[in-house]
Amino acid sequence: MADIAALAAALDGIELSSDRALLRQKSRDFYWYSPILKKQLDGKSGDLYARPKDEAEVLRILAACRAARVPVTTRGGGTGNYGQCVPLEGGVILDMTAMAKPIAITDGVVDVECGMKMIDLDLWARDQGWELKLWPSTKRTATIGGFVAGGGAGVGGIAHGTMRERGNLVGARVATMQDPPVVLDLEGDDASPVNRTYGTTGIMTRIRLPLTPAQDWRDIAIGFEKFTDASAFALALSFADGIPKKMCGVFDSQLPPFFRGIADSVPAGQSLVLTMVAPSGLRALRDLAREHNGTFLAEQSTVEAERDPDKTPFYEYCWNHTTLQVLKKDRGVSYLQCRFPFEDTLAAVEAVRIPFRDEVWMHTECVRFGGRITMSALPVIRWTSEARIYEIIAAFEAAGLGIANPHVLTIEEGSNYRRVPGDQLGFKQRTDPLGLLNPGKMRDFSPVETAA
Repeated sequence: MADIAALAAALDGIELSSDRALLRQKSRDFYWYSPILKKQLDGKSGDLYARPKDEAEVLRILAACRAARVPVTTRGGGTGNYGQCVPLEGGVILDMTAMAKPIAITDGVVDVECGMKMIDLDLWARDQGWELKLWPSTKRTATIGGFVAGGGAGVGGIAHGTMRERGNLVGARVATMQDPPVVLDLEGDDASPVNRTYGTTGIMTRIRLPLTPAQDWRDIAIGFEKFTDASAFALALSFADGIPKKMCGVFDSQLPPFFRGIADSVPAGQSLVLTMVAPSGLRALRDLAREHNGTFLAEQSTVEAERDPDKTPFYEYCWNHTTLQVLKKDRGVSYLQCRFPFEDTLAAVEAVRIPFRDEVWMHTECVRFGGRITMSALPVIRWTSEARIYEIIAAFEAAGLGIANPHVLTIEEGSNYRRVPGDQLGFKQRTDPLGLLNPGKMRDFSPVETAA
């Protein structure tokens, strides 16, 4: 067993803590959305908390941990949903939030320390005429490093795809667990091995991302008597190239009553679309909504709402914030993550919505994958048992849906493809030969060196 006191002594001068309450707090994320993960992860905790202020301190921590064979689990804002930052084997919790400075914007690319909150980064970029291409519904608390390492999909996906799309990650500085640890400066495709790998392949210290010109986005809520009309409108908006948009989510009628702040604006029994559109597209949006029997219900400035702690930007009802909004009032639910086929998308939505409507409350988001438009789904599920959730998954897959299972721990099991890309696995074998970085999260990895 590692001597944590000796490790702490070797790291004198770095912000550390062995307080048990703090360790429990910093060893958690939102895995409890899944009753399966809650059972597996409750009680897991690190042994030492470390909060480095710069790359030199990161390298000191990694070197000491490698020498002592102590695992290291990286943490940003702790907003993940799959236990990405939960240490399965104890060790050091590496909190990156003290490294939170923007460096520069050059030719539309931002260079930023990985611990900066995404809301702060976006507002800083806005002051210079730019904004983030992508952000999660947890933008106001998530860090940019956590988003790249543990998520990568969300608001902006309707226009820019996910973080895995070529060009959405320009580069990263990554600290390794080699002997000795070093910092690699990776560009373009060479940076892809650290993209959505939960900190298993290296510790990102700085990230370079492309930005997009800032827009004065408007949050728009549109009501529909029929869910099918709402879905058809959303898909039509996705294909409407003349309407600048950042987001479009569709909610079956069971869900709007849980959306405090706009619930009173949605007539009982109506389905809801929440979208973000630039002011130049509002006239066309109204015409499109009228064509699909939709009625404007509410409107606000996205930026003004997210800057006000007492207001809710509409993206905080979308993506996996939908599940959170329901869980605030009803702990008897969980969720799934699905992707509908590119062809006959609306028919595929109905093929699973109708038979399961009593226990699956449909919620879709319009997204691009590889330049093609479809819908992802994060439906809220009335929870009964683990066996039942896998029956639903099997039925959805039989209907042609891809499932990114949020009830599992490893990168491979949570992927649509049930595997980790070869570039990521090979990179980890080189940068973490002992398997000390977030162990247990990359199923197909075997240590190249022994830990003896």
